[in-house]
Amino acid sequence: MAKKAAGRPAKYWLFKSEADCYSIDHLAKEKNQTTFWDGVRNYQARNMLRDDVQPGDGVLFYHSNSDPLAVAGICEVVRAGYPDHTAFDKSAQHYDAKSSPDNPTWYMVDLKLVKKFEQQVTRDQLKAEPALDKMVVLQKGSRLSIMPVTAEEWKTVCRLGGVKLPM
Repeated sequence: MAKKAAGRPAKYWLFKSEADCYSIDHLAKEKNQTTFWDGVRNYQARNMLRDDVQPGDGVLFYHSNSDPLAVAGICEVVRAGYPDHTAFDKSAQHYDAKSSPDNPTWYMVDLKLVKKFEQQVTRDQLKAEPALDKMVVLQKGSRLSIMPVTAEEWKTVCRLGGVKLPM
């Protein structure tokens, strides 16, 4: 998990998903427990998917708009950013008429489930941990669906989730 990727140290991320839309349990049922992460429609998050998120990077899978708000487990990026094909499909929920295969606006990556936490790490638990006081997801006004996580934050959340590192 989180090996050196493409000549650079692996990075860490938090990806948000509404649990009733696509939860870690959905991912666990996918073939090879792998999926594409589509539907991101924010330019800053798009830029991270397109330019920064790379194979080998670690991802905290965060259930947003759910009760409780929580990190449900960890994933690994297995494919770097590529055009989000759902933007081209008129029948898709995330269709965007301004995006095309020749000039894509939106990007996605592929993720593989590494470990579902036996006990989700709630937002309240994250907020109570002094080592996470600067974690982007906990900052007021932080609404991005994809955000960077430091190596120390990654280790702390994994510890809270019962995962012993290195994996």
